[in-house]
Amino acid sequence: MFDIKWIRDNAQEFDNAMARRGLDPQSAGLIELDEKRRQLQFEAQEIQAERNKLSKEVGALKAKGEDAEDLIAKVSRTKDAEAEAEMAAAEAETALGEAMAKLPNRPADDVPEGADEAANEEIRTWGDKPTFDFEAREHFDIGEALGLMDFETAAKMSGARFVLLSGALAHMERALANFMLDLHTTEHGLLEVNPPALVNDSALFGTGQLPKFGGDLFKTEDGLWLIPTAEVPLTNIVAGTIVEADTLPRRYAAMTWCFRSEAGAAGKDTRGMIRQHQFTKIEMVTISTPETSSEELERMTDCAEEVLKRLNLPYRTVVLSTGDLGFGARKTYDIEVWLPGQDRYREISSCSNCGDFQARRMNARFRPQGDKKADKKGDKKTQFVHTLNGSGLAIGRTLIAILENYQQADGSVVVPDALRPSMGGLEAISADGA
Repeated sequence: MFDIKWIRDNAQEFDNAMARRGLDPQSAGLIELDEKRRQLQFEAQEIQAERNKLSKEVGALKAKGEDAEDLIAKVSRTKDAEAEAEMAAAEAETALGEAMAKLPNRPADDVPEGADEAANEEIRTWGDKPTFDFEAREHFDIGEALGLMDFETAAKMSGARFVLLSGALAHMERALANFMLDLHTTEHGLLEVNPPALVNDSALFGTGQLPKFGGDLFKTEDGLWLIPTAEVPLTNIVAGTIVEADTLPRRYAAMTWCFRSEAGAAGKDTRGMIRQHQFTKIEMVTISTPETSSEELERMTDCAEEVLKRLNLPYRTVVLSTGDLGFGARKTYDIEVWLPGQDRYREISSCSNCGDFQARRMNARFRPQGDKKADKKGDKKTQFVHTLNGSGLAIGRTLIAILENYQQADGSVVVPDALRPSMGGLEAISADGA
C-alpha cells in the first residue's frame, strides 16, 4: 500500500518504480481518483458548514418566537445533500484504496533489472555437490522404494498434491522441525510462536495476499482462510498497534502447516513433494524500524542459510530481479538447495524485506524513542514499521534435499549428523528398517 500524498509529490519516481515492475504509469489515474475524493469531501464539509449556519438561524428565530418552518425544511434538505456527498466521498475513497491495493511494492534501488528469473543474480554458493557412482534418483523414487512415501494412498483420501509419510521419514520431518526451531530460538534469538492457522480477510489483506491472490488460497465456509504461510499471522501480531521503538526489532519463528491451492502451477512438479497443497514450514518474521530493515534482511538470510550448513546441504543464494520479485517485497534473497536427482538448484527459502508496504495495509506503527506524547491514534510522531519474512526453512523441501543428497547405491539414505540426536541415533534409513 502507498501514501497518496507521496505519490502526488513524487509521481515520476512512482511511475518509474512501477515500470521496473513491468507496469504502465499509474500515478495519473491514482491522482485523479484522489482529487475526486478530496473534492467530494470538501463538498460534504461545505454542506455541513451551511447546515450548521442554518441551524443557528433556526434557533435564533425560535428564540424570538418567529416562524422557522422554511429554514427547518432547508436544513432537512442540506442534511440529505450532506449524506449523499459523504457517501460519494466514501465511494471515491474506496475506489482509490482498491486501485492502490492492487499495485505491487516498489523495488529497492539495488534490485537487479529483469523480466523474469533469468535476470536473478547469484551472490554466493556454499558446499560441495555430492558425486555418485550411480545415477542419482529423485526424492519420490527414493521415498517410494523405502516404502515410506505414499502418494497413492494420500490421493485416495485427498486428491493430487498430497503425500503420506510414515516411519523414519515421518520421524525425519518432525526432527527437522524441532532442529530448525531450536536453532532459531536458542542461537538466533527468535521468539517461538504458535499462531492460528485460520485467519480473516483483514489479516490476508494486511500481508498482501488479498485481494490479488485469493485464488491461490483455501477458504472455509464460514469465511476464514487457511494460512498459505505463517507470515500472515506472525506479521499481523502488530496490526493496528503502535509499538515502542525500544522493543524493536521483534523477531518471530513459527512452525505451521501451510495450505496453497497451487492454482497457477498446473503441470508443474506434478510428481513428488516439491509443490503440495499442504506442507510444513518454519517461518521467520521480523518487525523493525526503517533504519535497520536492510541489515535485518541480511541477518534473516544468514539464519536460513545456517540451517543448510548444519545439515551439510549445498546451496546457492540469489537476489531476485524486478521481474521475479514477489508482490509485497522490496528486495528478496532466494536460497536454492542443490537436488542431485533433478541436477539443479531449487528454492528452499525466500527472505524478503517488505519495507512499510505491509505496515501501511495493516496500520502497524512504532513510536520513536523520546516521542512519548504521540497519541494512540497514530499522529505524525509515529512511523510505520518495516516488516520482513523468510522461510527458515520449508521442511518438506529440506527432507527432499536430504533424500537426494544423502542417497546411497543400495537405496538407503544416510541421516545427517545434526538430526541423529532427534532420531534416536538412527544413522541411515533403509527399506528393511535396518
